[in-house]
Amino acid sequence: MNRILFFLIFIVAFWSCQDSSKPIKKESTLQEKATLPIQKPLQLNIKQANILAELPLACLQTEYPNKLGQTIGNKEDIKEPRELHPTFYGCFDWHSSVHGHWSLIKLLKMFPKLDKREEARLKLKENITKENIEQEVVYFLGKHNTSYERTYGWAWLLKLVEELHTWNDPLARELEMNLQPLTDLVVKRYIDFLPKLNYPIRVGEHTNTAFGLSFAWDYANTVKNTALKQLIENRAKDFYIKDADCPIGWEPSGYDFLSPCLEEIDLMRRVLLKEEFDHWIMDFMPQINSKNFDLKVGEVSDRKDGKLVHLDGLNFSRAWVLYGLAIQYPAYEHLYYIANNHSKYSLPNLVGDSYEGGHWLGSFAIYALNTGTQP
Repeated sequence: MNRILFFLIFIVAFWSCQDSSKPIKKESTLQEKATLPIQKPLQLNIKQANILAELPLACLQTEYPNKLGQTIGNKEDIKEPRELHPTFYGCFDWHSSVHGHWSLIKLLKMFPKLDKREEARLKLKENITKENIEQEVVYFLGKHNTSYERTYGWAWLLKLVEELHTWNDPLARELEMNLQPLTDLVVKRYIDFLPKLNYPIRVGEHTNTAFGLSFAWDYANTVKNTALKQLIENRAKDFYIKDADCPIGWEPSGYDFLSPCLEEIDLMRRVLLKEEFDHWIMDFMPQINSKNFDLKVGEVSDRKDGKLVHLDGLNFSRAWVLYGLAIQYPAYEHLYYIANNHSKYSLPNLVGDSYEGGHWLGSFAIYALNTGTQP
């Protein structure tokens, strides 16, 4: 009996001494989680940056495999990817190529001593030429292409241009000027399309309206395009101001790389004043205010499956929403814990020969961890 009692006391003592910085076990209570010290957001370091830079460097000028997402009007439309999209032909599909270019620009800005900075600059200069962008515009103006990449690719194109606009480097000025015709076209597409959209698209993949508006708002705010910014703010309120009780417990769906609930929060924190946002979020997702709020990571069962690996993207996009909210409003700094857990789950799995997200997920990781460093 004494041996049993001693053994039980030893087990209790052993577990009570474990490192509290480790993830809390599933059976831990929410109250126990709430007593942990507030964490700081994860930040990208130079070692990680050099690894992540390899992903776009490997694919920006790799033409195949390629998913064109093309509507064929006649046999003349059937061309090689590089003929159709001389700038954004690599990285499997058009939008992934766009945010692959964004990734290199962001990493060059954050880490001027990046190991392969000269190779990165050369590839950017080779791809984003005046002549290549003129051909990209020709494609977008095609009869069957008015909705091409709406609005996911549009959003990333404007994010790319915003990154160039805020980079104090002669190369940035050259690339931004070369991109201007396509930038103007995408802005016009937003302005033409948004008044006609009667209902927002609330999915966890590319066509999510809140995501498409968030990045476009950032661009408009940065370059001071008041017409686009005001239109986005008006439409965001039309779509979302009366929303309540978002069913976060229904998420994620099997192929999500965006959270419909959290993407909406990410947009509304931008377009609403603090008092308006405080009132809105208490109707929309009141539980996120609680220090006990928790959110399980999206678990990936097979990283060789190009759709199932979307859930790694979900973890990064959730993280950037939670980081952004906590940075803007410190009352939400308890969300750093959840954001960090989401990032830690997916970050170590980002490279590998059999990894199906290499052509795009590096951008999501970079954006998430950069969001955590913003002042």
